[in-house]
Amino acid sequence: MQKFPAPTKPALVTALLSLMALLTPASAQDSAANYPSRNVTLVVPFAPGGGTDILARMIARRLETAWGKSFVVENRPGAGGVVGAQTVTRAAPDGHTLFLGSATNMAVNVALYKKLPYEPAKDFTPLALAAATPFVLVVNPSLPVKSVAEFIAYAKERPGQLSYATSGPGVPHHLFIEMLSSMTGIKMTMVPYKGSLPALNDVAAGHVPLMMVDIGPALGTIQGGGVRALGISTAERFGAIKDVPPIGDTVKGFDAAGWFMVAGPGGLPQPIATKIHGELDKFFAEDET
Repeated sequence: MQKFPAPTKPALVTALLSLMALLTPASAQDSAANYPSRNVTLVVPFAPGGGTDILARMIARRLETAWGKSFVVENRPGAGGVVGAQTVTRAAPDGHTLFLGSATNMAVNVALYKKLPYEPAKDFTPLALAAATPFVLVVNPSLPVKSVAEFIAYAKERPGQLSYATSGPGVPHHLFIEMLSSMTGIKMTMVPYKGSLPALNDVAAGHVPLMMVDIGPALGTIQGGGVRALGISTAERFGAIKDVPPIGDTVKGFDAAGWFMVAGPGGLPQPIATKIHGELDKFFAEDET
């Protein structure tokens, strides 16, 4: 039998790398074909009941129906969404841990924190832009104002005396109020909560006089009279509360909306990312959604 010389180390390394290059795409495709192979966790970085949580549960139900595996929504509030975001960046990049982040987690926190424990552009794999949502300025009905103009005048007469609720620093609930304050010269004090629902409950109860809140969790409370809606954050009115005018009608140039993104850990294989994106893209395009 003819003997062949044993390959040198460089030759062996080259051969192994070539073999890996041939096998990896097929392996990734196989993983995508079998995805999900077990239950999936969808991390929400805020408390239950808020707009992010509501959207996450809609997404989870749809993906469960599409793929026959459980999609469990896990609320991990804290530090303006940093706690939940960091949880996902530490997960295995196999698609079985996903994240429903917001502008806060994916953009604002980079400027807000001196040492953010993750880099959005590197530590996440973006999968789909889920939604953009208007916010609405609401006050406790006991506050003697019925319009944005009346509210501004009332706040200017009481500099620093009014407080507003938020779901944490750096979130739209916080930034949109600060934007309004900077454009009008009013001064107020922030009261942070772990989510928009507990914040809204305290506004309705009269513990905090006002907040800027996403419409999803606030709609029922507005329609039930628990809070009074003064103005919407976007330049256009919103269908469910068409009688609420844009804040920009009073404060020229005010136009703001929050956005949400579905993402996975950094390094998620492209075939799995493409499969998730494709299903989400169909879901978000449906009229009912």
